[in-house]
Amino acid sequence: MKRLLALVGVALLALVPWLPLGPARLYILHVLVLVLIWAFVGTAWALMGRFGLVSLGHGAFLGLGAYTTTLLWNFLGVSPWIGTPLAAGLAVLLALVLGYPCFRFRVVGHYFALVTLALGEVIRLLIIAERDWTGGSLGLTLKDAGAFNLAAIQFADKRIFYLVALAVWLVGLWVWWWVDRSMTRSALEAIGEDETAAASVGIPVTGFKLRITLLSAGLTAVGGVLYAQYVTYINPGTLAGIGVSLQIVFAVVLGGMYTLLGPTVGTALTIALAEYLRVAFGVRFLGMADTIYGLALVLIIIFLPAGLYGGLRELVLRRAAPPRAAT
Repeated sequence: MKRLLALVGVALLALVPWLPLGPARLYILHVLVLVLIWAFVGTAWALMGRFGLVSLGHGAFLGLGAYTTTLLWNFLGVSPWIGTPLAAGLAVLLALVLGYPCFRFRVVGHYFALVTLALGEVIRLLIIAERDWTGGSLGLTLKDAGAFNLAAIQFADKRIFYLVALAVWLVGLWVWWWVDRSMTRSALEAIGEDETAAASVGIPVTGFKLRITLLSAGLTAVGGVLYAQYVTYINPGTLAGIGVSLQIVFAVVLGGMYTLLGPTVGTALTIALAEYLRVAFGVRFLGMADTIYGLALVLIIIFLPAGLYGGLRELVLRRAAPPRAAT
C-alpha cells in the first residue's frame, strides 16, 4: 500500500509542470526547482546529522561541487556529465582529509562542528582569493551553451529542469531509505549513544562514521552542481561558507532530520517564507527571514525535538495506534 501511494505521489509530482498554474507558472516552477534542489542537499546533510555528526561546513562541499563543474566547463569545455563525478570525488576526498583525523582521535560534538565550520570558511576564502579563476566575491557565470544542450545540462525550459531536479531528489530519498534500513543505521545509533561501548562490542567506529560522512559530502557536491547548472551563476556567498551551511541546518532541523521527508518539508517552508517576505516587503525588511528562522528553530527545538514534520508524524501515529489492553 505504501509503495502504491509513493508511486502515485511521484506521478503527480511529475505532472506538476503541465498543470494550469496561472500567470505565475514560471515563477512557481522556479520555486519548486529550488525546493527540490535544496531538499536534496538537506537530505544529504541529514544522513550525518541524524546520527549526531553535526556539520556546520557543508557549504564547503556544496561550493566545491558547483565551482568544479563550472570551471571545467568555462575554461576547458568539459561536460558536467564528466565534471559531476569529478566534483563528487573531490568532495569525498576533502571529507576524508577532514573526517579521518577527527574520527580517529575522537573529535566529537561541538568540537567536530567547529572543525567543519572552519572548513567551510577556508573554502570560501580560497574561492575569493583565486579571483582570476573564480571571479572572487563577484561570482562566476556559467558559459552559455544554448537554449537546449544536453551535454552541458542547460535547458531554457524550466519543465525539463524540474524533472531533472525531481529525479535527483528521489535518488536522495532512496539513499536515505537505504541507509535507514541497513546495518549502518544500527551501528551509527550505537556509536552516537556511546562510542566506547560500541567499539567494545566490535563496531568499527571510525569506519562507519567515515562512510556516512563521505556519502553525505559526495551527495552535497552533486546538489551544488545541480544548483549551478540551474541558476547559471555562482558566488561564494550563496554556495560556500557558514551562511549557506546554517541555512541547510535550519531547514533540516525545522522539518525533522529523523524522518524521510523531514528535510524536504523544512526546506519547502524556509524557501516559501523567504520568497513571501521578498515579494511582500522587498528590501524593507532585510534579515527578517533569518530572524524568523532563528525564532522558529528555538521553538521547534523546545517543543518538537523531532522537527515539525517528525513531531506531527509521531503525533498522528500515536493517536492512530490501537489502545493497549487493560492488564
